[in-house]
Amino acid sequence: MNTFFSKLKNISKESTFPVLMALCCVHGLNDLIQSIVAAVYPMLKEDLSLSFAQIGLITLVYQIASSVFQPVVGLAFDKKPYVGSLPLGMVFSTIGIIVFAFSMSMASVLLAVFLVGVGSSTTHPEASRITSLASHGRRGLAQSIFQVGGNFGTSIGPLLVALVVAPNGRRYILCFLIVSALAFYAMRPICRWYSSYLNEIRNGASCKVTFHKRPLSSRKTLFVICILMVLIFSKYIYMASLTNYYTFYLIERFGVSIKMSQIYLFVFLVATAAGTLIGGPVGDRYGRKPVIWASILGTAPFSLAMPHCGLAMTVVLSFCVGFMLSSAFPAILLYSQELLPNKLGLVSGLFFGFAFGVAGVASAILGDFADKYGIDAIYDFCAYMPLLGLVACFLPNLKKTSR
Repeated sequence: MNTFFSKLKNISKESTFPVLMALCCVHGLNDLIQSIVAAVYPMLKEDLSLSFAQIGLITLVYQIASSVFQPVVGLAFDKKPYVGSLPLGMVFSTIGIIVFAFSMSMASVLLAVFLVGVGSSTTHPEASRITSLASHGRRGLAQSIFQVGGNFGTSIGPLLVALVVAPNGRRYILCFLIVSALAFYAMRPICRWYSSYLNEIRNGASCKVTFHKRPLSSRKTLFVICILMVLIFSKYIYMASLTNYYTFYLIERFGVSIKMSQIYLFVFLVATAAGTLIGGPVGDRYGRKPVIWASILGTAPFSLAMPHCGLAMTVVLSFCVGFMLSSAFPAILLYSQELLPNKLGLVSGLFFGFAFGVAGVASAILGDFADKYGIDAIYDFCAYMPLLGLVACFLPNLKKTSR
């Protein structure tokens, strides 16, 4: 922990530190808006008399919109950077939440979540790439600062929905336009710095921009990317079960209110923020592979125990699961960027997109599964997914390889 604060103190002296903090804020505000979708599910299910399968379909459309476009956006802006990319993404999200507030049919709900998803597709790969460019070599810490903003925003969203929207009705989602306005304001220093950065490159002051040799051959790189995809698959199937169905599980099994279920979801999401903050710096010091290995496989004891516990222990175990599992993604993302160091936008879009896509497909399948076998069956089945973390043993140590 002392090492983490020492690195944080060092990076705070860099000229780009305000840009990194602004990126953290933008990620947090963006993901706060994104989290509204899942947080409103219990209200939406009641308002429109939806089944769990329909809830899964809504999540599928949202996650596909927020995943399919991400590699495309990342590759496009790798080739032709655009200063206004982040505000463009927020425009889509803002329109989406306005439509979501007034949606009274399944079709309008799907349109709303599609627009919010497209906003996410634009924001994530671009913000992640700019974070790497502004990191001054401390990419693990910089990505953790960036990622923890997103996790914090995701955790705050359900709490605000419980306090503001749940007591007053779904129209109060319009209050989140304030969040959108704050995001536009936070993007100003990022756009100024990024514009200056691009001007330096165009004017020939490109000494900071170098071509990095890939650490592995093309064949080995492809194999390692497949292993990383398996790890993303295991992580996000279990995360989808908690993010989208945890409130229903608590309501049905323990009889808690909608408001209390959102507060318990907040506890889980705060744990994911804490785990994300730790994952990057620990990976900088000990390597990405040990963090990936410990994070995913280390979740298994908690996930396997959770379906057999009472309410209090379920909340405690959900905190442990969130903390352990969330530390994996910064390490996986940075590991993949080290594999393809000249394609930061493409890699960020590919892995963010695949993560969201897996979560979307898993949510749709799990929704149908819950309709047929009950909500408890989801957690009996998904508890075994972290065991797929065993495949991390096939990952090479990139530091040793590059040396």
